[in-house]
Amino acid sequence: MASTRERMVASTALLIREKGARATSIDDVLAHSGAPRGSVYHHFPGGREQLLEEATDFAGGYIAARISRGDGPLELLDSLIEEYREELVRTGYRAGCPIVAVAVEAGEPGSRLHEHAAAAFAEWRALLTERLVAEGVAAGRADELAVMVIAAVEGALVMARAARDAAPLETVHNQLRELVREELGEGRPA
Repeated sequence: MASTRERMVASTALLIREKGARATSIDDVLAHSGAPRGSVYHHFPGGREQLLEEATDFAGGYIAARISRGDGPLELLDSLIEEYREELVRTGYRAGCPIVAVAVEAGEPGSRLHEHAAAAFAEWRALLTERLVAEGVAAGRADELAVMVIAAVEGALVMARAARDAAPLETVHNQLRELVREELGEGRPA
């Protein structure tokens, strides 16, 4: 069973992906996590900013762990996009990526949230690059492809949320799948 602290961090990440960082209040986190009011400053002496930072790191780590699993690049792409699509539909197109929400909203003076969002994207990029290199893609091209995958999927999520339709995500999935297949040598005739 997750500790109060862990529940609060996970709840914050889930709320950010639906409401954004600015709109996610301490009261929302307490209600969602079931944590007692006094637990905020007990577990997060840095207050709301610390909670948002840790939730961003948690969300980034969740996707990083998914990228690190043993699936091949195509299977990884398929499973990640399917998970995103299912969450979009399940939440009525409210659930996007908490890292994007933080990156978009991280301009407040004194906030270091942009650093946490940038670190998550950098980790995903490095892991995807590593996975592609392990499959025989040249390092420079693997890095470019990793950037393309992350940017395309994140953009498709934003478009799907706006349109309340998974079609942008499905289009990006199909196009990225073909691109990755070609890079892996699976799309070329023998």
